[in-house]
Amino acid sequence: MHATGEKALSVGVPGLNEERSATARLVLLHDRAGKVLALLPAAALLDLNRLCQLAGRELQPVKAEDTRRFFEQPALATAAGREQLFTLPLLLDEALPASALSCQEPYSGWQCLLSALPAHERVLKGRFGSTPQVPAQVSAGLADETVINRAVERFTSVRVRQRLQDLLGLPGLSESMRTIVQLRSNPDAGVDDLVPVVKRDPSLSAQVMGWASSPYYAAPGKVRSIEDAVIRVLGFDLVINLAVGVAMGKVLSLPEDTPRGSVYYWDQAISTATLCELLARKSSLDERPRPGLAYLAGLLHNFGYLVLGHLFPPHFSRLSRYIEANPHLEQQQVEQEILHVTREQIGGWVLDNWKLPDEVCAAVRFQQVPEQAGEHDTYAQILYLASRLLRVEGLSDGPRVAVPAVLPAQLGLTAEQVEAAVATVKAQAEELAQLSRLFDQAS
Repeated sequence: MHATGEKALSVGVPGLNEERSATARLVLLHDRAGKVLALLPAAALLDLNRLCQLAGRELQPVKAEDTRRFFEQPALATAAGREQLFTLPLLLDEALPASALSCQEPYSGWQCLLSALPAHERVLKGRFGSTPQVPAQVSAGLADETVINRAVERFTSVRVRQRLQDLLGLPGLSESMRTIVQLRSNPDAGVDDLVPVVKRDPSLSAQVMGWASSPYYAAPGKVRSIEDAVIRVLGFDLVINLAVGVAMGKVLSLPEDTPRGSVYYWDQAISTATLCELLARKSSLDERPRPGLAYLAGLLHNFGYLVLGHLFPPHFSRLSRYIEANPHLEQQQVEQEILHVTREQIGGWVLDNWKLPDEVCAAVRFQQVPEQAGEHDTYAQILYLASRLLRVEGLSDGPRVAVPAVLPAQLGLTAEQVEAAVATVKAQAEELAQLSRLFDQAS
């Protein structure tokens, strides 16, 4: 369950792989024996396995909020405090230059200038930083199914001899949910097709009544029936999309050991879906994206994360620690390093096999590289834009990087429209959180 009434911290910092003043990154780690500092090139991926081997200790990154608190101590603003800091056990990456360098702790933004690398009896030198790989380049020319197969074979004892759908061991959708997915893909389906399906599923009926009665939709008068909820309050598109989201949530449980400080899964999904829909509605493109499909893409954008937790439970905790230690990197880069497959690859593949609309599958699969989405690139661009805008607000996880200046115009949006859409999501944060809790109850 997610905490309520607390501001999300989110896992992500301003991207250090852009041209920045810092040439080195400082990471605070700990174990039962105490705190340790690691210093490595700013944009490098910190390899926790190598670092622990070098130190001879089972180190893990200090939680983001504790790291902020540590580096915001007034003493560290003084020369004496900075000097005292570097008397801690220190791991130095061999790739660092021996000359003066500017170092930064990304979670707190704390910076200092070192005239020379520290040298004392508790300094260890080794190689624990590496150049992060770009998944699109690593798997170039390979079908996603091939990449997933290789990852499964590498990290489990199972060899892929049967259909990958069977191997993944994903629970099937209920009959009503399969019908819902089919209706979502049928452009001729309408309310008359949907209401009987909802009525036949007691759980779904309760969910629809709960959504329609929630403060977020602020329906005038009491919602008295399923027909009333669907026709007067929610509408066909919204019920379909929310029902598909519930179906996905029931198929897989949320991973337990997620990156500490990360935005709760359903909070992030609802915020992203809402912003995607707002952006789609404001678009002035001749072929304007369908708001309902944009909403669904946002709602399911992180579904592959649940699949990773289901497929690789022994490795998922390690993945979470790597994400915490490398908040300046796209999470797909860390997943590529640890699991050799990304949430986008596996999420897009599963949704495609479950016959969700092509626009949604393409948006989820290519949300990091929308230029590769082909004819459905508009939906991938909306998702790319929405997720990065929400990162800045602490409502989505991932590095806070600049959005390409031309992207809003490519989507038929003005800067003012984009700012207004983000402001709307922020203003509705509490109501959206209440909607998110309804997904908790359904899962």
